Amino acid sequence: MKINTMPTEFTDALPILETIEAAGYEAYFVGGSVRDTLLNKPIHDVDIATSAYPEEIKRIFQRTVDTGIDHGTVMILDHGTGYETTTFRTESTYTDFRRPDEVTFVRSLAEDLKRRDFTVNALALTKTGEVIDLFGGLSDLNERVLRAVGKAEERFHEDALRMMRAVRFAAQLDFKIDEETLEAISANAALLANIAIERINIEFTKLMQGTAASYGLVELIKSRLNNYMPMLGNSDRDLAALALLLQQGQPTTDNQAWTLLAFELGLNPQTTGQFLKAWKQPNDMIQIAKASVSVMNDLRSKDVDDWQLYQTKSAITTTLAAIRLSELNVDVDRLEERYQALSIKDKKALAINGGELVKELQLAPGPLFGEILANLEYQVVMGQVSNDKEMLLRAAVEFVQKEKK
Repeated sequence: MKINTMPTEFTDALPILETIEAAGYEAYFVGGSVRDTLLNKPIHDVDIATSAYPEEIKRIFQRTVDTGIDHGTVMILDHGTGYETTTFRTESTYTDFRRPDEVTFVRSLAEDLKRRDFTVNALALTKTGEVIDLFGGLSDLNERVLRAVGKAEERFHEDALRMMRAVRFAAQLDFKIDEETLEAISANAALLANIAIERINIEFTKLMQGTAASYGLVELIKSRLNNYMPMLGNSDRDLAALALLLQQGQPTTDNQAWTLLAFELGLNPQTTGQFLKAWKQPNDMIQIAKASVSVMNDLRSKDVDDWQLYQTKSAITTTLAAIRLSELNVDVDRLEERYQALSIKDKKALAINGGELVKELQLAPGPLFGEILANLEYQVVMGQVSNDKEMLLRAAVEFVQKEKK
């Protein structure tokens, strides 16, 4: 097969291939960029594989960086844009089920491709657009099937993260996973316990946002991978419920995905924080998810007041999006209108501050001022007092008088 019109991402990188070949070595575009080109999808990274060893690449080009020299990866900077090239290689045993104990550089493209994860990722592309397919990747692309290269069990013992990548690719590409590959995932699911949470997190997050997220999640549950993921070991029913929701639509951000997951797991704000910390999520996501889950849980049985909407603050966009994706029967447009109609969206928007209270009320600074401002903030949000300096001063005086009684 030949690609007649090469994407610009490839044509821009052609000088790299041509320079390597002029020096007497082989060089090809490989991996996901080739797959995505054939699927008419955007290319994210251009990967180059070559028969030239790292030291030979460094002699050919003037400007290089050793980005992964032990595994044969060198970044070439000669043409402005940095392009990573990796030497053809074979790999030994994987005692940690993630990284090879030893890497051996070889001159054979076939040896290099047969160590890759799935047939659709084991395609190579020449500078003239010829597709090299040694493992039936083109047929699997055409049939929209995800199949391990060679023996699936061997591929998963080499790198257990490939099991998560299988369900993630299936979700992103809307491919069905080959039966033999699925059986190997089920048989070796326990190996996922050897993989760092951060790596599993990346794959799971992408899965939940895939166009076929429902299918990917169902296969994850059926293969019991969730039993080896933080705090998801006894969550088959909740994950299945999430899979049903994902048939109708998918989250478009990481925050939406994890907020919806926490809600479907039946978590409260506190347990949402514990759950996301176990997944090594960033603090800003944790705070957004906690605020969103708080509102969503209340909406299960009742409406929320303006103060609850106000407290979502920067989480409001995620909150509204997660509600739309959930099973909640709520007028989300009306919630958004109410939020937009709030007098203030942040305490800083109050028409008075602590310094002005000190001056106007002749009170010594102290904890009382925090209480006064919090009370004014609440009253303004709830529409009890206008956000006007004079009105706020009167309300502050009334609050102080009540506190003194």
